[in-house]
Amino acid sequence: MEIHEFCLSLLGVTHVVQWGGSDVYKVGGKVFAIISTDSDNQPRVTFKASEMSFEMLKSEPGVRPAPYLASRGFKWLQRFDDRTLDDQALRDYIRQSHAMVLDGLSKKKRLALQTPASLG
Repeated sequence: MEIHEFCLSLLGVTHVVQWGGSDVYKVGGKVFAIISTDSDNQPRVTFKASEMSFEMLKSEPGVRPAPYLASRGFKWLQRFDDRTLDDQALRDYIRQSHAMVLDGLSKKKRLALQTPASLG
C-alpha cells in the first residue's frame, strides 16, 4: 500500500495540498504527516514522533529532524530515504503520529471522528 493511501485509511483523516505542493494529512484539523518531494522528485515523509523515537532516529541514515518543525522544538522527523526506515516501519511511525495527534484532540472532537455521519 502506498503511503498516501495508508495515511488516508486512518481514522478521520483529511488531506490537503499546501506549503508549496506538499500533501498534508490531518486528523481533527491537526497535522500528523506531510509528504513532499525534493528537487530530484524523491519523496520525503515528515511525521510527529515520541520523545524516545525522536532521540533514537534523529541521527540515523535517511532520517533527520524535520526542517522547520524540529527547529521550533517540536519532535518531528523526516524520512528522506529508506536506509533506516523501510515502508513498513514508516507506516508504523505514521500510525503512531496519527495516534498522538488524535489523543491530543478534545474528547468532543475524538468522539465526533468515531461516530459515523448520519445518512440523512
